[in-house]
Amino acid sequence: MVKQFESKYIPLSNYFKKCIKKEFILTYEEIEAIIGQALPNAAYLSSSWWKKTKPPALHYFAWIDNGYSVKDVELGKSVIFHSSKEIDDEEDDKEQDILVIREAELEDARPFINLQEAIFSETDFMLYGESDFQMTVQQIRKRMTSWKTSSNSILFLAIMNGQIAGFILLQGTHAPRARHRASLVVGVKKQFSRKGIATSLINRAFLWAKEVGVTKLELSVIKENAIAHKLYQKAGFEKEGTRKNSLLINGQYVDEYYMGRIIE
Repeated sequence: MVKQFESKYIPLSNYFKKCIKKEFILTYEEIEAIIGQALPNAAYLSSSWWKKTKPPALHYFAWIDNGYSVKDVELGKSVIFHSSKEIDDEEDDKEQDILVIREAELEDARPFINLQEAIFSETDFMLYGESDFQMTVQQIRKRMTSWKTSSNSILFLAIMNGQIAGFILLQGTHAPRARHRASLVVGVKKQFSRKGIATSLINRAFLWAKEVGVTKLELSVIKENAIAHKLYQKAGFEKEGTRKNSLLINGQYVDEYYMGRIIE
């Protein structure tokens, strides 16, 4: 049964929908990362907020509709959820990574800055290097507001196990002749690599493009970044050209491949 609870709890509902654990703990910090917003004061002040099961409150449908109930609450710290579903013991014992992809909210400004700084410090294959990215929360919030009001730009965040793990930024232009296209940038923290996050982000970008009428996605990738090049090719991007001496990294000029995919 689908309930019309507040839209901010939809990512949390998606989290519970994927969970196969009989019982597990989520911290307040993890829950807020999943929904992209702060929990209401009542969630910090009273355990009854978590244990409500009757209207007019609706937030609890995020877990109730997916077979979970609240077993215990440590106010301001964590919540224990318990499933009423039949879950095989072998399934319950498995390690599970739960990925939720959602649109970034304005309250994600600081976490997004931290995410980018972490990614830029881990690789030489991004536009910015370690300590190169210098933007304030106010500046990022201004950009986020612009993306959220744009018809051909959006920022998605990947949340794995309650932690912000990666992002995909799609940016369009206001020029009438080019509104059908958007350029994309993907970044995933090293600790979450090889978990399919980048592929999931790209697939979400394809769905978004179809929803808003963007028919061409473009990107550039450093020539030596073989892993990313293979990823994009597998996702249907084709090499359309080479940018010679496109970036200066560690005192050396590097080339970039320019790639694109038509969205049908």
